[in-house]
Amino acid sequence: MNSMSDKAHYPPINPVTAGLSGHCPRCGQGKLFKGFIGLRDRCSTCNLDFDFADSGDGPAVFVIMLVGFIIVGLVLAVELAYQPPIWLHMVIWLPLTIILAGAILRPLKGLMIAMQHRHNAQEGALDNDDGDRS
Repeated sequence: MNSMSDKAHYPPINPVTAGLSGHCPRCGQGKLFKGFIGLRDRCSTCNLDFDFADSGDGPAVFVIMLVGFIIVGLVLAVELAYQPPIWLHMVIWLPLTIILAGAILRPLKGLMIAMQHRHNAQEGALDNDDGDRS
């Protein structure tokens, strides 16, 4: 089913809302994930095939940047204010880093997949001078 017929049969869905909540980017109803970050084969509501969905390492990069920014800022603030021993830093910041990364990985992956669907993103291809795609 092409994107033109998608627009005719399904009302526009906000990709941010659908992606962050882990729902189908076309209908906004069906579940996108099976398990923690594994994708379903297709939407149980509208039957959209999720083969187009390849977020790659994108969500992980954003997780690293966001969580790293938050944790480093907090570590510096605590170190400058209290100067705790290194073992206390490890006890506090390692679990917090893992919890934050786990908490935002799935919503960011859903968001990237929803944006791929919204913009009809496909695997990279170059245009030839003939107008053919290869």
